[in-house]
Amino acid sequence: MTRSPLVRAMAAAAALFVLGATAVSAREFRVADTQTADYPTVVALERMGQLVRERSQGRHTLRIFHSRQLGEEKETIEQTRIGAIDLNRTNVAPLTSFIPEANILALPFLFRSVDHLHRVLDGPIGEEILARFEAHGLIGLAFYDSGARSIYNSVRPVKTIADLKGLRIRVQQSDMMVDMMRALGADPIALPYGQVNVGLTTGLIQGAENNWPSYVTTEHSRAARFLTLTEHTMSPEVLVMSKRAWEGLSDEDKRIFREAARESSRLMREQWKKLEEQSRDEATRQGVQITTLTDRAPFEQAVAPLLPRYVGAPALAGLVEQIRQAQ
Repeated sequence: MTRSPLVRAMAAAAALFVLGATAVSAREFRVADTQTADYPTVVALERMGQLVRERSQGRHTLRIFHSRQLGEEKETIEQTRIGAIDLNRTNVAPLTSFIPEANILALPFLFRSVDHLHRVLDGPIGEEILARFEAHGLIGLAFYDSGARSIYNSVRPVKTIADLKGLRIRVQQSDMMVDMMRALGADPIALPYGQVNVGLTTGLIQGAENNWPSYVTTEHSRAARFLTLTEHTMSPEVLVMSKRAWEGLSDEDKRIFREAARESSRLMREQWKKLEEQSRDEATRQGVQITTLTDRAPFEQAVAPLLPRYVGAPALAGLVEQIRQAQ
């Protein structure tokens, strides 16, 4: 059946409208990460970008700004909340100042092991915590690993809690991390991650606390050769998206982004485990003196009074108890 010129024109206009709408919805998303290009979190984000591009048929792409190109974590978080950055990989510690649920994941000596951490994050508790981010301008997409954090310094081996007394130790820009280090007897200095090397070489700080890969890849291991496996926190990394960017996605695109983020998390864990092993081996070759605590109880007892301060609300206390009971 032959259509009239008017019908053909209307059909052509409709087709142009659809194409135009598709073009408008296609965009490049800015992604922030403070780590270097070959770090597991950045590798995982690159993988997420591949998946998003493939599954959106090329409409959406991710542009990864690694190595603190867009600023330190505290700065990029604020930019993400207002929509200047679309996605951000950050540790949960800097989020604790405005997201109460993030405090839970950063609590000292909360997780018994990495396996315990994974079971919590991959289950309903993890989903509930990610969902709480939305009220604060962020969409929680997935958790990445950050390993166990331990304390290292340039002055002396730390074998007991008394050995920490008076040491100037860098901590993340988080009230809870400052309070934790002070409770352990050290002098906490809150500094951006990128300033730790300068702090160690100038004597502003005498040590810091971090995971194995960060300790070695930043060469903190050369400036601070005494490391104690306190493993005081296992606060994970989290991949968040600006709520403004999220609300601009269709339901189908939201599904694509969320699934791609979860798949990138699995790759990140594989990469992370390998890097941890390599980093510990490298630290040993460098002559780092590694101390394993024979009694961690005094450390746990010292920070125990902090818990009511950061888990005051009944709902938060309930989440903490669920985490502890998780098998």
